[in-house]
Amino acid sequence: MTDSELRADIHSIEPIPDADRDSTGLQQMWIWAGANIAPVNWALGALGIILKLGLWETIAVIVVGNLVGCAIFAAFTVMGHKTGVNQMVLSRSAFGRRGAYLPSLLMFLMTLGWIGVNTYFPVKIAMAILAQFGVPDNLVTTFIVITVIMVLQVGIGIYGFYAIRTFEKYTVPVTVAIMVLMSVLAWSRPGVVNWNLTSTLPPGAHLAMLTLLMSAIGVGWGISWVTWASDYSRFVPRNVSSKSVFWYSYIGMFVPTVWLAILGATIASVTLDTDPAKMVSAVFGGLSSILVLLLVLHGPIATNILNVYSATLAALSMGVRLSRTALALIVGIAGYLVTIYFIFAPSFAKAFDNWMISLLLWMSPWAGVVMADFFIKRQGQIDVAELYRSPETSAYGDINWGGIIAFLAGLVAGWAFQDGLVPALQGPLSGLLGGADLSWLFGIVVAGAVYLALSRRAVSAPSIVTTG
Repeated sequence: MTDSELRADIHSIEPIPDADRDSTGLQQMWIWAGANIAPVNWALGALGIILKLGLWETIAVIVVGNLVGCAIFAAFTVMGHKTGVNQMVLSRSAFGRRGAYLPSLLMFLMTLGWIGVNTYFPVKIAMAILAQFGVPDNLVTTFIVITVIMVLQVGIGIYGFYAIRTFEKYTVPVTVAIMVLMSVLAWSRPGVVNWNLTSTLPPGAHLAMLTLLMSAIGVGWGISWVTWASDYSRFVPRNVSSKSVFWYSYIGMFVPTVWLAILGATIASVTLDTDPAKMVSAVFGGLSSILVLLLVLHGPIATNILNVYSATLAALSMGVRLSRTALALIVGIAGYLVTIYFIFAPSFAKAFDNWMISLLLWMSPWAGVVMADFFIKRQGQIDVAELYRSPETSAYGDINWGGIIAFLAGLVAGWAFQDGLVPALQGPLSGLLGGADLSWLFGIVVAGAVYLALSRRAVSAPSIVTTG
């Protein structure tokens, strides 16, 4: 069966049979690249400029932060490849059979917000481009655009993994070409980029803002994808090395994320705004606007089909007894409402920063617990069958309180070193460090260390999988 064949994905949260594990490393790269060739990544870079940092230091944070964050993400793709199991079911190893319902619920709710965030950008840009051709910018047109985009992405998400990989395989190369054109236009035309933009912040506030940006869009961006990672790598055959899966996934995440974030930062150095419509009007016009429209329509669809698919897996992982199709429709409706909220939010930049920081608050300690369990405690060896047994009989237990306590400890530690833009997200220890934000680091390290300390003995569960 060729990889381009469109067939319905009948799989739920059970381990993927060997016969259906036919995805390649290159296809994994296209999936993650497609999900990140999206306008939201423009805002990642633009956010640094809005927070009054200089252009070159913003670029440095984007590059260095993603070198680390994308490595953490790629490590999670290895888990799915080794086991054939989706990410939230794998959480049962660390949190217990029903203890893993907590991160599954958080994952489900998070995807609803991401759908809204990702749909916001194409709607705003599409409206700006359509206005150049005389289409009225009003509520009716806005709701029509939202509806069309949402129907497309929910439809592909319902069809499942095989439709997702085929969509990405044939659309990503085209969007990469458009991205190259956009970059050339932006970086070659006079007056579009202020390469000499520097920070006006005093030293203390300057350092604090650098660490905040590192958390929100540097390391934090890669971490924000870890709860999805295994959902797609579980389709890669066992005879493909885990090292290959790691690097294809890493490149697919790193290159477009860093590239588009730098593009967003350079354009924002003149526009001084994260509004994507203003970015487009400042740089692109005429025929190029049509190409940009194609890019911005592809981006959210390529991202949100992953959100829709993984949201349904998260709901099924916590015992919801509905079909994947029914859950996808529910996710689409909720995502539609969240999109409307972001469209009418008074300040998207602040809403987006608060959104990213709040995500990292729980995702960092979760990642710390899961990595400590999989790579250190169990040495990558999982008894897959036990993940699906009843809570009363599973070798991983009903609720692993060690995992829950470690998660909560990491949550508190992360908050203590966090410096968000709202008071509730400003921890006391961050204040002692002059407002530096090290929440992601302390969240991961403390959660992982506490989990290992609470593990009374190393568990080497019998494995039914081979090491990649």
